[in-house]
Amino acid sequence: MTDGRQPATVTVAVDAPLLENLTYLQNPDCSVERGDIVNVSLGKRNVKGFVVQKSIENSSDQIESKFKLKEIISIDPEWPRLHDPFLKWLEWIAEYYIHPLGQVIQLSFPPLRKTTQKRKSNRAPVIPILEKTIRPELTSEQKKCVDAISATPDFAVHLVHGVTGSGKTEIYLQLFEKCIQQNKKGLFLVPEISLTPQLVNRFVERFGDQVAVLHSQLTDRERTNQWWEIIEGEKKILIGARSALFCPVQNLGLVVVDEEHESSFKQDEKLKYHGRDCAVMLGKFSNCPVILGSATPSLESWKNAQEKKYFLHSLLSRVADRPLPEIDIIDLRAEKDNQKRPQNLPFWLSESLYKKMLLAIENKEQVALLLNRRGMANLVFCQSCGYSADCPNCDISLTLHAKSHLVCHYCDYHQNFTLKCPQCSNGELTALGLGTELIETDLKKLFPDLEIARADRDEIQSRLDMENLIADMESEKINILVGTQMIAKGLDFPKLNLVGLVLADVGFNLPDFRATEKSFQLITQMSGRSGRHVSALGASGQVVVQTYNPEHESLTFAKNHDYLGFVTQELQARSPLSYPPFQKMISFRIQSMSQELAQQTVQLIKSRAISLQQKFSEHFSEIQILGPAAAPLAKIKNIYRFHMIIKGEKSLVLNNFSRRLLADQKWVPAKVKVIVDVDPISLL
Repeated sequence: MTDGRQPATVTVAVDAPLLENLTYLQNPDCSVERGDIVNVSLGKRNVKGFVVQKSIENSSDQIESKFKLKEIISIDPEWPRLHDPFLKWLEWIAEYYIHPLGQVIQLSFPPLRKTTQKRKSNRAPVIPILEKTIRPELTSEQKKCVDAISATPDFAVHLVHGVTGSGKTEIYLQLFEKCIQQNKKGLFLVPEISLTPQLVNRFVERFGDQVAVLHSQLTDRERTNQWWEIIEGEKKILIGARSALFCPVQNLGLVVVDEEHESSFKQDEKLKYHGRDCAVMLGKFSNCPVILGSATPSLESWKNAQEKKYFLHSLLSRVADRPLPEIDIIDLRAEKDNQKRPQNLPFWLSESLYKKMLLAIENKEQVALLLNRRGMANLVFCQSCGYSADCPNCDISLTLHAKSHLVCHYCDYHQNFTLKCPQCSNGELTALGLGTELIETDLKKLFPDLEIARADRDEIQSRLDMENLIADMESEKINILVGTQMIAKGLDFPKLNLVGLVLADVGFNLPDFRATEKSFQLITQMSGRSGRHVSALGASGQVVVQTYNPEHESLTFAKNHDYLGFVTQELQARSPLSYPPFQKMISFRIQSMSQELAQQTVQLIKSRAISLQQKFSEHFSEIQILGPAAAPLAKIKNIYRFHMIIKGEKSLVLNNFSRRLLADQKWVPAKVKVIVDVDPISLL
């Protein structure tokens, strides 16, 4: 740089695991601006970088002698410049979740380069071709909600608390319609891709070819094409799972997070962000309204609404005044002593649920049974010697599946199942427990003439599998549907009028402070799949909950459809313990294939945390340091896991503390990973 031109230094976030951004020299042959995507040299390789700042220096000699900076190689001409509100949002994510900015920005780009070549595919189209429908008349509650949200076109967070079947989706549709009329774009987030087929159909019926879809079950080419269609303005509404947040949509006018309470919005790998919280901040940086919708709002969102940080809109009645389902609680303890119980019933099926199933089938209505556990049995052991079939890679028992094999649901380890005990060779292995596969097998014996389908991760492995299942339910091809929690989330089947929760106790006793909240949400949401339309008898939907603990508070409140009572009691229980939403948490998980190394490192990070707190007591005195301890799932995939947790009232204080704690990681052994989780959903 000897031509006398005033040089510039450019701050670049590189696509690499570096918390700090790097400085490069402006290439005189290409002028860069904030938001540009560039190619830069990092060590001995070239990587993608993102321009976050540009500054002018006085002397090129001074710059080169002091810093020995490398020049930017080139601008990548293919990708559009990231607009500033979106880039600020990405910077917030990197800062809040303590993650390299370059890796955060990289999430904003599709997996493949753009191409004009149209490739033929045997898959169903991402966006179906449907005729447009006329919007229905709103109920008074729906209209009040639409009018109130429409009156605040700038940033505000609206919590729409509506009972299941109250018509929240129609509210979203009409608000998106207003958004498009204002020449703006909309973003609609769902917690699971399983929800997208029905929702996409409803949106396409209303908006035609203005809808785009992004989620992990699309091919790389499909995702890339959908990305460009929304970026170039061909599409006005983007529907997707949490990753759709990172599509750099310009001129955003509305963000909706449906089923905002769902833990699926929390990313569990690499960047551990929460889609709901990131959606709120995206609305803030884009200056547009954000809607959080749920029949069972998270305690965090409810508390924010009570403190007037969010606007609260309540929908207390179903559309067309349809009644909420009747919920019967069946005590399985009493069922054991039932002498009148039919002998042909499997052990997991109560007489009450069986009779209601017979009645529903007689009325040509559909039945759904939920058990949040896959396989045939979750425990296999020898009564002679006590041997238990456990995963060699994880601290978890193997699950028996019908194809005579044992499977670990964490690492996918497989092992053939034989009756003979491998340890003592004398005893026979006994299978105990219950899973969706066993329920399906028993039902086929009990109802040989009926069509029975199963929806769990073993059966539903692709977008097409879910689409086919939904189509079969809507066409009434399926009589009885057995599934895990994936069938509890937002699905709407007109003929489904009986829902049975086979064993509600599954989530009651998990070592998780959110266990009661999650149980209440699951029971309420699954109950809400029943009776959403007029039944054959014109009666309300029926829900049967089987349990060994009928006095559990989540059941008591769910039976009475009493969300307010539940949330009031649960907040009272958490307050003295300073659990979220009363305080913030950050989890540090230390993991290694060496148990000794992991244990030593977690003790070291604890001592460093105490020293840091003592050294800067004026800033960090309020922070609580909990642990360290072995994680409840202490080993997964041959990796030993320990964790330490910090708690405090202020996110900023916790964040600053964590950054100081992790600033210099030379003390971390090479074979050890330190994983930071801000606002953890699960501590397992």
